[in-house]
Order: sequence, then structure tokens, then C-alpha cells
Amino acid sequence: MRLILTGIPYCVVCFLLMILFVWFLPAADISVLERPNILLIVADDMGFSDVGCYGGEIATPNLDALAQNGLRFTQFYNTARCWPTRTALMTGYYPQQVRSDPVVKGSRLPKGVKVIPHYLKQLGYRCYHSGKWHVPGAPFPCADGGFDRSYELLDHNRNFNPQLHRRNDQPLPPVQPDSGFYSTSFIAQETINQLKEHAAQTPNTPFFAFTAFTAPHFPLHAPQEVIALYRERYKVGWEVIREQRFRKLTGMGIVCCPLSPPEREIGPPYPQNNLDLLGAGEVLKPLAWTDLTEEQQNFQTTKMAIHAAMVEMIDREIGTILNQLRSMNAIENTLIFFLSDNGCSAEIMIRGDGHDLEAELGSAATFLCLGPGWSTVSNTPFRRHKIWTLEGGISTPLIVSYPRKLSQKSKESSVHSSINLSENVSSPNLSLANGLRQDLGHVVDLLPTILDAAGYQNNLSVTEFVPLPGESLFPVIVGSWDAEVKKRSPIYFSHEGNRAVRDDHFKLVSTAKKRQGDDIWRLYDMRSDRSEQQDLSQQFPEKTEELRQIWQQLDEQFQHDAK
Repeated sequence: MRLILTGIPYCVVCFLLMILFVWFLPAADISVLERPNILLIVADDMGFSDVGCYGGEIATPNLDALAQNGLRFTQFYNTARCWPTRTALMTGYYPQQVRSDPVVKGSRLPKGVKVIPHYLKQLGYRCYHSGKWHVPGAPFPCADGGFDRSYELLDHNRNFNPQLHRRNDQPLPPVQPDSGFYSTSFIAQETINQLKEHAAQTPNTPFFAFTAFTAPHFPLHAPQEVIALYRERYKVGWEVIREQRFRKLTGMGIVCCPLSPPEREIGPPYPQNNLDLLGAGEVLKPLAWTDLTEEQQNFQTTKMAIHAAMVEMIDREIGTILNQLRSMNAIENTLIFFLSDNGCSAEIMIRGDGHDLEAELGSAATFLCLGPGWSTVSNTPFRRHKIWTLEGGISTPLIVSYPRKLSQKSKESSVHSSINLSENVSSPNLSLANGLRQDLGHVVDLLPTILDAAGYQNNLSVTEFVPLPGESLFPVIVGSWDAEVKKRSPIYFSHEGNRAVRDDHFKLVSTAKKRQGDDIWRLYDMRSDRSEQQDLSQQFPEKTEELRQIWQQLDEQFQHDAK
């Protein structure tokens, strides 16, 4: 190579190398400079109705603005748990296909399974990660996930002074108490630092940034001045707040189903430990608010105030990231996704540094979980919580913003749906809804959607592993769907014995006995009953059996893929 290049000017060599680089990129119909930047933002344990544009009363102006100028998906699904959702997001496969299980020490993704950066770097992208990772088969974001820069927060028990975190796969010193560190703010700042470096060093290349907040997952920790904004808001109790959210959701046309009644006997999914350390204010079930003692009401009110503060802090920090994009003149050409990894959690436990009864609630010395009372509110209007495959556990808000492609015409087009909506199901404002997408989607769809947006033209069904199960939602996002809607493949769910399959407008679901269920398959019509109130399995036994067999076939196929 030295002999060949001898005497050739350096600028000519660089030009030739650039030609070779472009030549060997996967075939695409857009140039490197035209590819969109991509920002994927994930919240942890945030319920379907927590943010304002999905019915919540929490102040989320930045997310609301993204939704106002972008899209909201109304039927988008996760896997009911953090690590399987993150595995599905990053690999494009159901976790059952790729042996993703944190219990199995040393487990690795099967040979041939790629992570999003492995695809995008072929297209000239720089790739950045900040926050939670939790992809068991690929333990290091840079070495295994292909990211160019990473800040990984491994200590999920301490929002003010984490002991375990890494930058670019290398351990960082523990954060000292009272240092001013707050996980949500630090995660956002790391993303901003990465983007600043990108703008300074590689301004003519697109980027993929994955920002994964650890909030509002327990422990409930937030700055006291933000908690104070909500101290009075939740004294009316969980039934009142839930009804208010439901009215907003139906008014916006996001849901058109009954409000599910609170399941008074359903408590946390796991055994509790040392709950006497939490004091007399804690309750394990979503009892009627009027049945709680004054001490219990005050304690529960404060817990929700902290949760709300954590959500508001996410929104504030998203605002700082958006400001960085504006300063780079990059926001118009950035495709932004915001979602939650699972439904809100009913868990109650004490971990980390324990719980100090004398400490101010929400501070580093406390360890609180939201619990089933307020989790039922966060998951309005659906049933159950994280872990379960009922709608409360698997439904996530999905906000999409892409100013360059989302024209006013595409946003204001009639509400698009990949399922046939029943004629007798409607919302008064449904026809006026702006930017709603009722198409079915699942986290396995985001990898093919991102690659589609980036112009990755390789045949995604031909991989070194097995065909990707997801489908690109990019045509739905930019309003270029076919006039005749294509029926999507069934969506599969399985977690800790909780099972479900969604096929068109029917959903078959079973809740595990060990998780306060009875292991019986039940059939629901999602057109009118997403709150899963009317079991149709006896009325439609053939459809029930058909869907049961579909779930069984998918489960067997995925178990076979993992071998």
C-alpha cells in the first residue's frame, strides 16, 4: 500500500478512501449527509398516562411539544419488563429468541445477532449511549453493543450517589453523598457532552443517541424543590386522579374503552421484605382512598408527589437535550422516539442503603416504591402493572418527532389504523385528533423502523441469525402507507408465566398463578375493550383456540431459535 500511494498527495488519498468507504456501504437511496440523526429516549417504569399528552397532570411541556408537532402511537407495546424490552429494542428480536436472561450468568447473544449500532455504523453513523443498558447478552455497551461512547449507570438503587457506573466500559469512582449528583440530570448531561463532541469532531456525519433514564423506577428519589410542586396535588386520592386522566385520554381520542375498575386484591408481584421499616403509612393493595387512615393518605400522597417529580425531571432534562440539538442546527433532521420500557410497577421492596424512617421522603436515605395504588393510576385506563401481560403491563406511550418529514399534511391526515375499528366504537374528538397513530406496534419494530429511516436497504429478512420478527413503522410515521392497509404479524408476549398474543383486534391473555392469576386463557376484543373487562373465550371458542395455537407456535419457534 505504501508503494502504491508514494507520491500521491494526501488530499487525493483521503478522497480515494472516502470513495471506497461509500462504495462498500449497504445499498441505500440517500447519501450520508441526508441520513437522519436518531435520538431514542426510554423512561423506566413509567405508566401509559403519566405524561401530559397521554392524559397525565404532571408537567411535561417538552414531551407535550414533541407530541403536538409530531405523532403519538396509541397501541404500542413493550415486553412488560425492563431487560427484555431493552433486548428487543437493541437487537430487534424477542428476548426468548436470543437467550436474554440476567439470571443466567455469562449468557451471550447468539452468533450473528447484531445491535442497532452494528447496522448504523455501516452507514456512517456515530453512536452514543447514556444511562441504563441492561441487555444481558451484551454486557458492555461499547465492546458488545458497538457504541462509540457510553455512560452506563449500573447502580439502580441510588439516584443521588451511585456506586457502580462506567464510561466507555471502564469503571468510574463511586459518587460521594451530597455531591449534587442526580441520575436523571447526569444521564442527560452525558448525552449533551457526547453531542457536543460529535458537533466538534464529526459534524458531517449522522448520529444515533440512546438516552435511557433510570426514572421513575424505584427508589423514589427526586430534588425536594420539585417534589414540593406536587405535595398538595394528590391529596384528592387515587380514584379522583384516575378518573381525571381517563376523561383526558378519551377526550383526546387516545382510548375508546371503559375505565377498568381498581383490582383491590392485587398487590405487589413479588414477596415483600422488611416492610415494617416503611412505617404505618404503607399499604400493599389499592384499597379505597376513603378506607385509608390519615397517616396512610399522607404517606401515599407524598409517594406520588415524588413519582411526579421524577417524571417532570425527565421532561426538564429532555428539554436540555433538545436545546443542544437546536444549538447544533440538528433538530429538524433528528428522528426522535420517546417511550417507556414497561407499565408502571406495583412492586414494594427495600434495597440499596435501606430506608430511614427519620429522613425526608424522596431523599437518598429513603427507599420507597410507588406500589399498586398509584401504579393503577399511572396505567390508566388499563388493568395491572409491570410484569403482567395485561394492557397495564405492556402498553407504552410512544411519541415520535421528525420535523423534516412530518409535514402538517401527514400530521393532520385522518387517524391511521392497521386494524378495523368497530363502527360503534368512537370518541367525540377522534376525528379531530392530531397526529394519532392507532397502528399496532411493538418494541421489536423499532430496529427495522430506524434502519428504514436511515436508508439501510439490505434485505432485513436475510441475516446471519434468523429473520427479524418486527416490521418497519417508518411508512406509518411519515404518512406513506398504502391505501390498502397490510395486516401485520401477530405480536407475542411471555414473561414469568404471563402470556399473551395480539392478532389484529383480538388479544388472548393468561396470567400466571404465581402472579395472582389462574393460568386460564381469556379472549378480548381490543376495538372496544382494551381495559379487558369482557372475556369472549366462551363466545368464540374457535378464535380462542386459533390464537392459543399461534402463541404456542411462536413460543416453540423462539425457543428453537435460541438453541
